[in-house]
Amino acid sequence: MAQKPFWRRKTLTQMSTSEWEALCDGCGRCCLHSLEDEESGEVYSTNVACRLLDTHSCRCSQYSQRKALVPDCIQLQVEDIPEFSWLPRTCAYRCLSEGRPLPEWHPLISGDVESVHLAGMSVRGSVVSEELVHPDDMEEHIVTWVDAG
Repeated sequence: MAQKPFWRRKTLTQMSTSEWEALCDGCGRCCLHSLEDEESGEVYSTNVACRLLDTHSCRCSQYSQRKALVPDCIQLQVEDIPEFSWLPRTCAYRCLSEGRPLPEWHPLISGDVESVHLAGMSVRGSVVSEELVHPDDMEEHIVTWVDAG
């Protein structure tokens, strides 16, 4: 009998660095800017991407240097698991932290890195770089992302 894949055998806290990194489906949604209403605390998603996001692959173009280049870049870590509720419902880190399976289009399930894009779950073709948006115009870029999962 074949052994279960690592994400079904291990908890997030038991995973190696390479296993943890492999969980990223490459949707690019965590690389988008959000806006928070100061009065209500409500958070709104935008279609404005970090300047480092390769908008075709939906991966960081400078992943190993991202924290130095973008100091407020969020780096998901095991100790942040209780706060994963801000991630898209389909995000592997959130799915596993909530005891749910990975979506069928996740590259670890499908075996195809393009499956996240083919399923329409990535930001490919739907975002603009922050370099092209004036900070005063961010509200014009508020969007609602589909979270089928």
